[in-house]
Amino acid sequence: MSSKGGALAQVKELRERTGAGVVDCQKALAGSGGDVERAIVFLREKGLAAAAKKAGRAAAQGLVGAYIHGGGKIGVLVEVNCETDFVARTEEFQRLVKDVAMQVAAANPRYVRREEVSDAERERERAIYRAQTAQSGKPAAVIERIVEGKLEKFYSETCLLEQPFIRDPGKTVEQLVKEAVARTGENIVVRRFSRFQIGEVEGTEERAGQPA
Repeated sequence: MSSKGGALAQVKELRERTGAGVVDCQKALAGSGGDVERAIVFLREKGLAAAAKKAGRAAAQGLVGAYIHGGGKIGVLVEVNCETDFVARTEEFQRLVKDVAMQVAAANPRYVRREEVSDAERERERAIYRAQTAQSGKPAAVIERIVEGKLEKFYSETCLLEQPFIRDPGKTVEQLVKEAVARTGENIVVRRFSRFQIGEVEGTEERAGQPA
């Protein structure tokens, strides 16, 4: 088996055994030198394995948070759901909602998660990246890896959960949410957001997400 195939198999195994996301599994394996057992320990220590297992539970409570920035130039509404009203009223959950709203104001995402990007837009981005690298003279397989790398960067810039958290760029917004899941013991879902900006030509952007 090729090294790439082996790495994919390890990620698959880790996901099956912990329920953690692809990116978290990749980071855990990288940090453990490819040792699956150590990677599982890493995910458990971070609370990510437990968070993933709660992701299928219904989250019908929560809060709609608001954040105004720049003296009224930018406004954000964000809906974040949890399982119980008790958690929704906690200071920690309210802080998370505010952090997510501030993230939307500062980083201007277009989507909550990558699954919301349409196939048409995804293929349009790939076509642009292929055109950018077509004159490089690199083999087709290399070009495709470059294209997929650029697509990952596109997701990290436009999808809220994959953006670096503005207060701690060493973690993503998704990791921020999963840490809150681990602490509260409840499933937490960033459902949707709306961002308003004075003078914005295209009007309000709204993106609705589904539970991961």
